[in-house]
Amino acid sequence: EVQLVESGGGSVQAGGSLRLSCAASGFTFDNAAIGWFRQAPGKERQAVLCISSTDGNQYYVDSVKGRFTVSSDNAKNTVYLQMNTLKPEDTASYYCAVDLVNNWCSPLVSMYDHWGQGTQVTVSS
Repeated sequence: EVQLVESGGGSVQAGGSLRLSCAASGFTFDNAAIGWFRQAPGKERQAVLCISSTDGNQYYVDSVKGRFTVSSDNAKNTVYLQMNTLKPEDTASYYCAVDLVNNWCSPLVSMYDHWGQGTQVTVSS
């Protein structure tokens, strides 16, 4: 059974940092794309970053470039989203998702087969 479990969310002040974790089970990262998405209240779910062995790191939100990075620890089957210099507009629920069919990144929600439950990130000014 494929499972994704996010952790690491919380409340921070602007300028702070958080590291989100996405612990995966039921598959390996070798042939999968892992995407990080976020959804703010009243807004659509938005792709933020993706990592795959084919594409490396793909950024889908210009405002996070230079502040967010994604990495993976294949031994732990865990993907991390390091978020630095957080801004109030980064406030959202953050989700990791996996595309087990294609080993390349996509910003489309519909391309991802399985989703984690999400973790809340709140950034205060």
